[in-house]
Amino acid sequence: MQNALGLMDEQNLLFAIMLGLGLLGIGAMFFALFMPGRWQVPYSIEVVFAAIIFVIVVGGAYYSTEKVDEYWADVPNIEEDSASGKIPIDYEAKAFDKAVSAYLYQWGFIFINPDGSATRNALAVKPGEKILVHVLANDVIHGFQIPAARITTEVDPKAVRSIWFRAPDKPGKYLIQCMDYCGIGHHQMKAWLVVSGEESGTDKEKEHG
Repeated sequence: MQNALGLMDEQNLLFAIMLGLGLLGIGAMFFALFMPGRWQVPYSIEVVFAAIIFVIVVGGAYYSTEKVDEYWADVPNIEEDSASGKIPIDYEAKAFDKAVSAYLYQWGFIFINPDGSATRNALAVKPGEKILVHVLANDVIHGFQIPAARITTEVDPKAVRSIWFRAPDKPGKYLIQCMDYCGIGHHQMKAWLVVSGEESGTDKEKEHG
């Protein structure tokens, strides 16, 4: 539960340290302001303070680089994973115009297209298309919501949830977001449903049929 809420990771630890140092600095400022005589911070304290900031910056940079490498490593191999059944991508489903996999992680989306290509934080569709989405979670419980398409679901780690929606008829960019709190970066876990091009052939046949 602590991991799912993002309470015990390195990023929160760094944030807590920076918050503590900030409050300590504000306290020292008021202490110096109301002292009767002039107060000067000892040189040793300045050195220690600067060293702590340096360690935090270097540690944060290392942690960020490590996470980026993990995210890239977690992009699934389409041929191997679909053959083993880990990603049940049904590209032959005749009831839908397109079938994609949405791979959710802290804190972003990877969309795997029928041709095997992958895009981050953007899913491209045509107006009116019926889209089948296999939603997968890499690390914690995530939510998958497209307000414009009126769909909402959530998925547990390593599980798969299959849903479908009809793309809006009007071209444009529509919000995709995680609606389950998944850690400190939850607020930035957003993507775009990019609707462009001509209306899908299936709907055109229905209109003229």
